[in-house]
Formats: sequence, C-alpha cells, structure tokens
Amino acid sequence: QVQLVESGGGLVQPGGSLRLSCAISGSIFGFNVMGWYRQAPGKQRELVATITSGGSTVLSNSVKGRFTISRDNARNTVYLQMNSLKPEDTAVYFCNALILGRSSWGQGTQVTVSS
Repeated sequence: QVQLVESGGGLVQPGGSLRLSCAISGSIFGFNVMGWYRQAPGKQRELVATITSGGSTVLSNSVKGRFTISRDNARNTVYLQMNSLKPEDTAVYFCNALILGRSSWGQGTQVTVSS
C-alpha cells in the first residue's frame, strides 16, 4: 500500500502556470504507472496524464502541448507542469498510483483558473 500527497494547487489567471507535485510513500517496485486525473464540478473524473516507471508518457488531447508529466524516482515524486492554463482546466486534480494491479489515490488539490 502506498500513500499519495498532492500539493501545488491554487488560484491562477488564464495563461498562467502551476506545477503540481505528488509525493509517494510506501513500497514501490516493479512496473508501475503514475497518473494525474481531474474532476470538475458536476463532471466525471478524467485522465490528464500518465507516466510509467520506464518514463513513457500519455497526455489527454485537451492538455497536449500545455501540460507535462514527469517523475523523480529518487525522490518518489511525480510532477504535473501546467502552462497556458485555461478556465476549463479548473478542477480538483488527483494523483494515482497503479502498482501490481492495485490503484491508490491522493486526496486531491484544487486548481482554479480565473481572472
């Protein structure tokens, strides 16, 4: 079992940037997939980006060219760099870990894009 703690959310103006961090504690070994998801009010949770233990990434079409996912295995941390933010990016962002078939979630961090 792992524990995930997100940080870095906040209020930002359209066009601005934020970097989210997900600190991971617990046993991490073998192939794993770390991901960022988001959920806006009244909408379903959706995939934003994933990164495997080997470094392969997937980004949703809505954030391609604006967001970047990365990981620092030495620090057990996953990052989501968000640039050119839009009001429609407003949501609670959740970190997810998929390790040996077991999925774990963080508590989420609020991102609000508004002028």
